[in-house]
Amino acid sequence: MPMPSKRRSVLVHSSVETYTPPDTSSASEDEGSLRRQGRITSTPFQSHSNVEPWLNRVIQGSSTSSSASSTSSHPGGKPAAASNTATATTAATVLADLMAHTQLDNHSAPPDVTTGLVEHLHHERPQVASVRGVPRGYNSSILETADGVPVNSRVSSKIQQLLNTLKRPKRPPLKEFFVDDFEELLEVQRPDPNQPKPEGNQMNVLKGEPLGVVTNWPPSLLAALQRWGSTQPKAPCLTALDTTGKAIYTLTYGKLWSRSLKLAYTLLNKLTTKNEPLLKPGDRVALVFPNSDPVMFMVAFYGCLLAEVIPVPIEVPLTRKDAGSQQIGFLLGSCGVTLALTTDACQKGLPKAQTGEVVTFKGWPRLIWFVIDGKHLAKPTKDWHPQVRDASAEIAYIEYKTSKEGSTVGITISHASMLAHCHALTQACGYSEAETLTNVLDFKRDAGLWHGVLTSVMNRMHVISIPYALMKVNPLSWIQKVCSYKARVALVKSRDMHWSLLAQRDQRDVSLSSLRMLIVADGANPWSISSCDAFLNVFQSRGLRPEVICPCASSSEALTVAIRRPPELGGPPPGKAVLSMNCLSFGVIRVDTEEKLSVLTVQDVGQIMPGANVCVVKVDGTPYLCKADEVGEICVNSGATGMAYFGLLGITRNVFEDYLVFVVGKLDGLMTVSGRRHNADDVVATALAVEPMKFVYRGRIAVFSVTVLHDDRIVLVAEQRPDASEEDSFQWMSRVLQAIDSIHQVGVYCLALVPANTLPKAPLGGIHISETKQRFLEGALHPCNVLMCPHTCVTNLPKPRQKQPDVGPASMIVGNLVAGKRIAQASGRDVTQLEDNDQARKFLYLADVLQWRAQTTPDHPLFLLLNSKGTVASTASCIQLHKRAERVAVALMEKGRLNVGDHVALVYPPGVDLIATFYGCLYAGCIPITVRPPHPQNLATTLPTVKMIVEVSKSACILTTQAIMKLLKSKEAATAVDIKTWPTILDTDDMPKKKLASIFRPTSPDMLAYLDFSVSTTGILAGVKMSHAATSALCRSIKLQCELYPSRQIAICLDPYCGLGFALWCLCSVYSGHQSILVPPLELESNVSLWLSAVSQYKVRVTFCSYSVMEMCTKGLGTQTDVLRMKGVNLSCVRTCMVVAEERPRITLTQSFSKLFKDLGLSARAVSTTFGCRVNVAVCLQPNRLGKLAEQGTAGPDPTTVYVDMRALRHDRVRLVERGSPHSLPLMESGKILPGVKVIIAHTETKGPLGDSHLGEIWVSSPHNATGYYTVYGEEALHADHFTARLSFGDTQTVWARTGYLGFLRRTELTDASGERHDALYVVGSLDETLELRGMRYHPIDIETSVIRAHKSIAECAVFTWTNLLVVVVELEGSEQEALDLVALVTNVVLEEHYLIVGVVVIVDPGVIPINSRGEKQRMHLRDGFLADQLDPIYVAYNM
Repeated sequence: MPMPSKRRSVLVHSSVETYTPPDTSSASEDEGSLRRQGRITSTPFQSHSNVEPWLNRVIQGSSTSSSASSTSSHPGGKPAAASNTATATTAATVLADLMAHTQLDNHSAPPDVTTGLVEHLHHERPQVASVRGVPRGYNSSILETADGVPVNSRVSSKIQQLLNTLKRPKRPPLKEFFVDDFEELLEVQRPDPNQPKPEGNQMNVLKGEPLGVVTNWPPSLLAALQRWGSTQPKAPCLTALDTTGKAIYTLTYGKLWSRSLKLAYTLLNKLTTKNEPLLKPGDRVALVFPNSDPVMFMVAFYGCLLAEVIPVPIEVPLTRKDAGSQQIGFLLGSCGVTLALTTDACQKGLPKAQTGEVVTFKGWPRLIWFVIDGKHLAKPTKDWHPQVRDASAEIAYIEYKTSKEGSTVGITISHASMLAHCHALTQACGYSEAETLTNVLDFKRDAGLWHGVLTSVMNRMHVISIPYALMKVNPLSWIQKVCSYKARVALVKSRDMHWSLLAQRDQRDVSLSSLRMLIVADGANPWSISSCDAFLNVFQSRGLRPEVICPCASSSEALTVAIRRPPELGGPPPGKAVLSMNCLSFGVIRVDTEEKLSVLTVQDVGQIMPGANVCVVKVDGTPYLCKADEVGEICVNSGATGMAYFGLLGITRNVFEDYLVFVVGKLDGLMTVSGRRHNADDVVATALAVEPMKFVYRGRIAVFSVTVLHDDRIVLVAEQRPDASEEDSFQWMSRVLQAIDSIHQVGVYCLALVPANTLPKAPLGGIHISETKQRFLEGALHPCNVLMCPHTCVTNLPKPRQKQPDVGPASMIVGNLVAGKRIAQASGRDVTQLEDNDQARKFLYLADVLQWRAQTTPDHPLFLLLNSKGTVASTASCIQLHKRAERVAVALMEKGRLNVGDHVALVYPPGVDLIATFYGCLYAGCIPITVRPPHPQNLATTLPTVKMIVEVSKSACILTTQAIMKLLKSKEAATAVDIKTWPTILDTDDMPKKKLASIFRPTSPDMLAYLDFSVSTTGILAGVKMSHAATSALCRSIKLQCELYPSRQIAICLDPYCGLGFALWCLCSVYSGHQSILVPPLELESNVSLWLSAVSQYKVRVTFCSYSVMEMCTKGLGTQTDVLRMKGVNLSCVRTCMVVAEERPRITLTQSFSKLFKDLGLSARAVSTTFGCRVNVAVCLQPNRLGKLAEQGTAGPDPTTVYVDMRALRHDRVRLVERGSPHSLPLMESGKILPGVKVIIAHTETKGPLGDSHLGEIWVSSPHNATGYYTVYGEEALHADHFTARLSFGDTQTVWARTGYLGFLRRTELTDASGERHDALYVVGSLDETLELRGMRYHPIDIETSVIRAHKSIAECAVFTWTNLLVVVVELEGSEQEALDLVALVTNVVLEEHYLIVGVVVIVDPGVIPINSRGEKQRMHLRDGFLADQLDPIYVAYNM
């Protein structure tokens, strides 16, 4: 069966050689979607030759490897049949199936008639998926029948093909007319054919030397303690030092035994709750001891063992929010810990609640804290003796381990393992009685615990414990103690060696000649070798013998894996290997030469432990044995390993059982970037090599990977020194990038520098990696410098889209018809059919309507203007408006000496004056242009726009108020514009009461009535011409749609200067006779609740507002709904609240508005949107839908919301998906198409009509279309087709106007009043604003929505392109230290959701992104500001 060609999953990962047979043993992982066993997906193979060795190897593997690894459950034994398979398929039949499947008529695989994937068949790689790799809902080639048997063994390919055809949808899109680009899948990294491959033989299992038989070896660790405590009570066991290096206390074996007994007795007998003992054997107890108190820890540990309770040693929590403390709490909770043991001093230092009790830390269970200092312990009674049992398989203690992701697991170690491990360490290190050991490591876990607390007691050794606090003050302290105590063994990490080197210059008299072993606990780390070498160089002259240095490798699960033996114990000489870094990244070992930079020098960690078996298995997929030159995971099988992860059965099964016991080498630090593996420690080592001391504070560097766009991306975070300059940091960063690139051949996705001492620390120094990663992903790292390099790292973006050239409009139509798609066109109700008893229809001109109303209903109130206090500022009845208009007309003729047809600019604040002067112009035969007055506080930016409109519209006169007139001629204005070139300015404040001789009547309805000027979001000033006929038609359409009559009241909170806002404010009341309550949006700045209070007070049914008003109400009144309810605000009267806009409906804003004011009675169905544009100011309006009219059936249906696939939309395709599916975008219908309006969707380039499933330009035809642009720049020819466009195919007669907006039509299931099915128009966005990137069309708002979601401190965002780079500007609402956190988050989210690489991230203060009066972002103004360097940004990050 053909597979989709580029599916991103486990299916296409590596070359043929590395395929493993399907592993169906974990079918239950996928939440039940893949319960059936035995499913194998595979494809026709290219040729037999490369398949057979693979299959043969599987067959051989099943017989040979099981004996080699001495385990029956080696996956080679039963490759595909899990033990619980319903059909019990055996390995042989599965292989036979596979063979049958691969030879299915290989050369001509049956073409799949259902999709046009024929040409992909022969480029396929053989693909076999393990069941757990199949993505959910993946059914492109389902190969099983109901009972789970693979079909291919018994069904012919013809039937199979038929089956698949039936499963697919009936009408697939036809290939001839468009390329189906929904599966716009990411590039999958094809393996490089020249990459190194392992060539060695399969490795054998390494066996360690047998554990020696010791005659008097104690049967358990407690037996040893009892023996030494009673026979050698005075022997020193442990010496504790203070921070000055003085010995403060030496614990003897006698004391350790007696105090442990006391503690055990107290725990079992003296702690009760409700007369029940608090602890039962097997309960878990937390041990909380500071690193400076090893004595108390040791007593507590052995006391717990004696009491048969299980100690869980953890770090001392310092604050409520320690790094990783929450995960420790989770571990304690899952272990059921209720009691914590601690010391008096430590308990006093813990943070307390007001009650004086220790606080409950974040995520922790409630604990009882018990102090174990001597005075709190009871003396055991004479008859009480603990049982000292032989070592058993019961749990002895639990050690915690933090994984790469930051989760904390508890590893259970049994008594038997603990004993066996002590035995193995004693033999490997040659420990003898009464030896002295200095221990610098953490004694609570890992090597510090194994050597310094357990094995030391086994051998009655004396441990000198050196606290971390002392090492910080004096890094040489451990060397001095070795010298003064003549210690034979020292236990350190490479870091301790490194710091002592820096401090040793002034010490002459130290000698290390007493040491026979210097155990380096992190000897497996790549950088430990340089510490070891440098340390030896310096201290060889002070008695340190080279063979003394013994690196070891260990893991929490396998305990000690290997340790180098000193020669006297029969160890071979130490070895070094110089390996090629590049080959290692492909998992292959190749020896190289030391001269090169790109090599890794590793030291051996000696031989494996006595009594252990070790093998190396593949890291990914089924754990097969590796070849001799292949890198894999080390697995240990011995008596001395951990048992399980406490309480975590699922991951225990993978790690501890199957006899594949264990992993070593830091798998935690493994980062797989585009198929190659890199080790975090190696990358750190490379970064440290770049002038570490000069720049990085105390060498603190964290490297981890984050998954972005289905691949690991490397992040490097370093602390910079306090004195580092900006210059230094960028120089260092660029050098590190180059170094990592040349040495590891891998790009660093993000390099961040943070101030010194700000990274979260692990308990004993070092960086808490998972917490650092968590902070990076949450945007809480607060870096001071960031460098992102997504362009070099992200190589798996989808291919840029290639446009299909020769698909003409005709084939588009045919394609749509064949595919069963209808052509996208719709229309409002037919105006000619709608008879209404409308007197105003008799008048062609609005001026006539006003005179008629002034005669017939002179006192009918038309307008009511409210001020910010909510009181009526002014009103106008029909006669008042008519008289004021007459006076204006007289002034224009007499004072202004204007002629018929002259243009007049009306510069007024929103109010009745604006309306009166508008009709005055019509009475005088002049052409009015409404202009927003300049803002007195912001003349520099607002006045030039006024001047430009006045000039472009060729206004012969300006009408305004006295105050604005003064402002236009003021000195301040002179700095912004040339005030000498204003035309005549008349103020209309006190006009003579003169009667107009005659009112002007236009000679034809096609004469110009007014000009409507507006600045688009792209910064273009566009004026459109509205004829008298269009003006009347517009009023009539709105009247019919909204059912407006003289008895109605509507409230308008809009700017009255252009578009639908102007029409509703100035024209509609006069035409329909309804009363308009005018609320100037500007007044909301001083009283946010003004509009809603007015709506409630006047019981308004229909109201209009803009998005900016809605946003002000949502933000400003969010917390005040209760206060408004107290004041009696009630919105249940509102039938419809329409948002007037020229953009895609802002669905989140309208929804939150509805939700917020539901408490005040606002119906959930009331809010709806409208759509208008320059060529037609009202295309859609949603009429009222509640109350009586709805019952009579005249109301339209609710606005519908659909979810479309955002990826398809980028290709101008509309594909509906379910709500909540990935990449879905909700779109709300823009309202119901107005009566008399016809809409069609046309292709932006071919101008052919499009089908329902296409995104195209919205074209509109209606009697109220504007008649053309009014511009001065001679661009009429450019834009002529905006108003007189014709389709290139189909109906080529109708004249359309192009709106410049992209959208689509959908026929919904709803019916409107006439019983017709309702066509919904969805506006997606302005064509001018779209960004063409990678051959696809993006809408800025979609990218901005993703970015705003990325972090809580992003208040607003705008995007634009600059020389093919995507620039993202974000407003930071928070402290400036968060600014740089946003860079990576913004880059991540845009990559993940839009497959785009952000070129520049600009972080600015709130309010920098310009927003116009309609609430739309002015992205082009912002772009100009960015290019002119006027934004004053907090930070600009150029992603390299």
